Amino acid sequence: MEKRLIILIISLLTVFQIANADDSEAKTSPLDSIFYMVEMQGSMSFDGGKTPLWLNANKYGLSSLDKNNGYLRAATIRPLSVDNEKKWGIGYGLDLVGAVNYTSKAFVQQAYAEGRWLKGVLTIGSKEYPMELKNQKLSSGSQTLGINARPVPQARIALAEYWKVPFTRGIVSIKGHIAYGCFTDDNWQKAFTQLLHTYSEKYNYHSKAGYIRIGDPERFKPVSLELGVEMATQFGGTTHREVNGVFKTYKNKGGLSGMIDALIPGGGGDVAETDYKNVSGNMLGSWLARLNFDYDTWYLGIYADHFFEDHSQMFLLEYDGYGTGSEWNVKKDKRYLMYSLKDIMLGVDLRLKNSFTWINNVVVEYLYTKYQSGAVYHDHTKLMPDHIGGLDNYYNHHIFPGWQHWGQVMGNPLYRSPIYNDDNRVMVKNNRFIAWHLGIGGAPTPNLSYRLLATLQKGWGTYYFPFQDPHNDICLMGEAVYNFGDDSLLKGWSIKGALGLDHGKTYGNNFGVQLTIRKTGFF
Repeated sequence: MEKRLIILIISLLTVFQIANADDSEAKTSPLDSIFYMVEMQGSMSFDGGKTPLWLNANKYGLSSLDKNNGYLRAATIRPLSVDNEKKWGIGYGLDLVGAVNYTSKAFVQQAYAEGRWLKGVLTIGSKEYPMELKNQKLSSGSQTLGINARPVPQARIALAEYWKVPFTRGIVSIKGHIAYGCFTDDNWQKAFTQLLHTYSEKYNYHSKAGYIRIGDPERFKPVSLELGVEMATQFGGTTHREVNGVFKTYKNKGGLSGMIDALIPGGGGDVAETDYKNVSGNMLGSWLARLNFDYDTWYLGIYADHFFEDHSQMFLLEYDGYGTGSEWNVKKDKRYLMYSLKDIMLGVDLRLKNSFTWINNVVVEYLYTKYQSGAVYHDHTKLMPDHIGGLDNYYNHHIFPGWQHWGQVMGNPLYRSPIYNDDNRVMVKNNRFIAWHLGIGGAPTPNLSYRLLATLQKGWGTYYFPFQDPHNDICLMGEAVYNFGDDSLLKGWSIKGALGLDHGKTYGNNFGVQLTIRKTGFF
């Protein structure tokens, strides 16, 4: 896998280097404007606790729960934006990490090459992608395509920036992507489960997203509306499934047929399903919306993120028109059940522009995930034709290891990641919760910035394994960053210090400190 990835990256760089050589507008070389970064981080927790949530979460999996942990990181990156003035563009990056008390002692965090023609971008490899329609520093995280887990190696075709649709006077713009890849945590799953519980090998990744913007922020109109959908699927590979101590091995649907089913969900089923087939693979996603008020001196965004695991929450509808008798599993009538829109993430993002003040950015979010189509799971039978589908069990799946990678959930970290489990099971044990999240950022001077995160959460576990009593948690973090100025002898250096605190049953009682030193520049 790694050899093939390296060959693909080298080939892609060669192709785009040749293409740029013939570009009359080219004024830069693929070896120009290469950014480098060297970073060292250490974390320490006290009184036997783990790394606090907000010192661990939303770092693309570059984190550890161990009491004492740290890493040394070195990266070289040529941003695709260097070639923004040209028809063609080339970008690439290599990001290597050596770590202490992590899931791996040494690993590749990022290794990718990408090329752009006009607005279209092809990327091959592992890359850290930011969240869409969310505040990268202050949000608790997207529910589908988040920034909490280690990147998945993939081939990705994207319309990365908004493209104005012709004949709409620039009022309507679209962007999106389609990607296929492979998860890399096979060995971690085997080690974590100790081969005693369900795990998967060589399984595949698919994601797709589309966004539409109504309004043109580059013109005089300050108000715009963004709507989007993000979807992802785990498919293929081999699953070793444990039920009551007995293992069965399943070869999941992969290849071209599996890729098509992942791209266009709506048919098929998993290998362990018989009469009640849903879709092939672990399919999930989010409907997104964001209303923007973008003025010269301030910005206000109001947004929503509705998560779904299957059709009942995707469309809030369930088919309920099956026949009876020998036609008990045949769709006969146009009859549907409607579900409530309860599970949702709502947020407000207020920013003051070009302002060095103690507070210039505030984010408030509310998350509700308790409903999951209801507490009743009743598939129709020969004697009972009514069909009710609940117990959606967010981020978990009966065949695949759920929406996680290397033990960290790939969406919002308030769904408790499997790395917290002490029973060797790869599963999310708290996916039904209510949470309030507050993020505050400021920059009192051009060199000094900070952020504060505070989360109140009440969790009920899962429908299948509810907590005996609800868990109440509070998670806090304070972080400050000092960047040495260009006129300083330490140009390009920065130092970041953070304190984190958890109190409650979901994450434990933890207090920790974290120190990060970074040097950046250009070759």
